[in-house]
Amino acid sequence: MNTRTLSRWRNLGIIAHIDAGKTTLTERLLWKAGAIRRVGEVHDGAATTDYNDIERRRGITIGAAAVRLSWTPEGRDTHRLTLIDTPGHVDFAIEVERSLRVLDGAVVVFSAVDGVQPQTETVWRQAQKHGVPRIAFVNKMDRPGASFDRVLAQMRETLGARPWPVGMPIGVEAGFEGWVDLVTRTVVRWDADGHATRTPWSDDEHARWQPHRDALVEAVAGVDDTLATAFLEDRAIDDAKLRDALRRGTLAGNGVPVLAGSAIRHMGIDTLLDAIVDFLPSPLDRPAVEAMRDDATVALPADPTGPLAALVFKVEHQDHGAVTHVRVYSGTLRVGDTVWTSRHGRTRRIGRLAAVQADRTHDIAEAVAGEIVAILGWKDASSGETLARSEDRFVLDAIEAQPAVLAWRLSAARSGDLIRLAQGLATLAQEDPSFRIETDPETGETLAWGMGELHLDVKVERLRTDWNVDVRTGEPRVAYQETPARAVSGIEGRLSKQNGGHGQAARVTIDLAPRDDAEVTFVDATTGGVVPKAFVAATEKGVRAALSEGPNGHPVVGVSVVLVDGETHAVDSSDQAFQRAASDAVKAALAIAGTVVLEPVMTLAIEAPTAHVGDVVGDLQRRHGRVLAIEDHGTRVEIAAHAPLSKLSGYATALRSLTQGRATSSMVFHRYEAARAA
Repeated sequence: MNTRTLSRWRNLGIIAHIDAGKTTLTERLLWKAGAIRRVGEVHDGAATTDYNDIERRRGITIGAAAVRLSWTPEGRDTHRLTLIDTPGHVDFAIEVERSLRVLDGAVVVFSAVDGVQPQTETVWRQAQKHGVPRIAFVNKMDRPGASFDRVLAQMRETLGARPWPVGMPIGVEAGFEGWVDLVTRTVVRWDADGHATRTPWSDDEHARWQPHRDALVEAVAGVDDTLATAFLEDRAIDDAKLRDALRRGTLAGNGVPVLAGSAIRHMGIDTLLDAIVDFLPSPLDRPAVEAMRDDATVALPADPTGPLAALVFKVEHQDHGAVTHVRVYSGTLRVGDTVWTSRHGRTRRIGRLAAVQADRTHDIAEAVAGEIVAILGWKDASSGETLARSEDRFVLDAIEAQPAVLAWRLSAARSGDLIRLAQGLATLAQEDPSFRIETDPETGETLAWGMGELHLDVKVERLRTDWNVDVRTGEPRVAYQETPARAVSGIEGRLSKQNGGHGQAARVTIDLAPRDDAEVTFVDATTGGVVPKAFVAATEKGVRAALSEGPNGHPVVGVSVVLVDGETHAVDSSDQAFQRAASDAVKAALAIAGTVVLEPVMTLAIEAPTAHVGDVVGDLQRRHGRVLAIEDHGTRVEIAAHAPLSKLSGYATALRSLTQGRATSSMVFHRYEAARAA
């Protein structure tokens, strides 16, 4: 595999707010590239990437689905695109998170009517966190109320982005008629089947659109020295120079090329495919991935001949068995290889490798650096674990899941279903790191923790359909936290036990203080070796264990613990003794400082008829909500608000009842705040 081939690969995700048209766009991209023979519609339950029965019934994307396609821009080589269609609903944010963790680029889809929406902000921040270069596609340009300029303004104001419109829509008043390509200086129009016709600018069009091209050149030149030199020297800037500068700026994160179209009408699909090739990175364009080996950091470039480093980013169970999705960052993975797995600390054999096309697979012999593939038949793989050779044992950064905020109590209606219920819950937890199971220590009931009502509802539906378990659900439970109310210092924890043989002896003194964020930090500030390094680690372990449950029974966050002094015994000190002493010190400190209970607060985005705005706002206030903004759009209003999750149980149903089913809402986790009295 040579670098020229790798340079023609693109691994990208389609990310957006729910209902922006991601899956419809993905379907058109597949059709335009010839990867599918006919277009399947989301509303018919026939979209390629929404292959799960629940997705098809509900008409939403729940799991991220990978597909491959090939695209040949005019006059250039064929490029291979691996594309992942991700969910737009906040309850399935883990699917976006783990996809962006392994992808090289992303297409962010905006609705030309709705603009930047709450989940758009969330996925934008996720992409930014992973340093993923982005291009934007403003969809639904054919809809009444569509505005390309408004979306550009919201990208600047709300997202803090630097949008680079690489074209301008024309005929929007008539329902979107075409696209002025500012890079190639052509006008693109599409027929009813999505076939494009390009014509060079006429003299009149040149006079009208050249100022927009000059503005684009000037904007890109502001962050690109090569283009700036040509611009300042008043040299002609041809298509290739501008395209190359746009690519450099996109890869560096200095700007976001923006295109527009209407996926449902097949308009703008070919120009988007060209832009994916032109502006998004290949695996070779991305920084070398960093891995840990023996407490040292190793940089691993995308080299098929290098040492193996691959990351398991998703595990799912399909009708034909377990599918473990893997991104290969370095080296080559082959059928028959034996690899070391970081989570289990053992070696496993690769029995089958496959390229994935949504719910279909076809076997391959090997996968090289830069590829996203699947290992078939591994039943107990873990999302986030690293695959490497036994002699290397690299460990890549794991995938972070947001903490679950809501729990349902689950039970089987029939005693004969208990085993299947346990098996189903274990499988669901293996597939989804944001879904976890625990037992209520007071009642012994099973608690299923998730990201929201829809998330948990889908899990329960899967238990009923996939495992044939009649599941009963109980009262929701919210994930509260605690934080210290004030700082305390010089708090001592002491253990001194003698029982005839070796005893248990340890003393630690700590300072404890609240932090402005939700982090939990531990600092060793002792001097003179009063607490040996080996016991410092045990002390930290005891501190963190004690913070897992505060005085009110919730995890303690936003706290700094400093070890300021300690004492050991020549014979009786041990790791266990220091863990116990540290735990006692923390509990004593929290009892003196007191704690503030924190609850999850959500950001709500509500669209409702103007006639019902009073009812909606009044209901929000009864739920301890705070209205942030109300935007009037004629017959409808958009309401932004914050409200505690504990008061939002069944909110979607209540909102429909208030507005005769004419209002819609979405919610995104905002932050934890001090809980209000009931």
